[in-house]
Amino acid sequence: MAVRERAFRGISKRLVIHYLEGLGGEAETDSHVVGPDWSVDIDTEPVTITSSIQLTEVQLTFEGDDETLDELIDTFAQKAMRAGG
Repeated sequence: MAVRERAFRGISKRLVIHYLEGLGGEAETDSHVVGPDWSVDIDTEPVTITSSIQLTEVQLTFEGDDETLDELIDTFAQKAMRAGG
């Protein structure tokens, strides 16, 4: 089982869950989504960009086999970038 971590800025936790559900996952909690052969833990943290600008960084920990994660992370990242992160 492979584990990969990725961080995205400018996207809400709610939208992350929505995208992961669209990729075949089911939200077990508001911080854990399980797919057919993968799972993702979701954490958020405010990040200061400048003294007056803060963004939310969503930190994702993907678990699954390498081939599955290659495709899942690539597809998720494309969706997340369109969202503004």
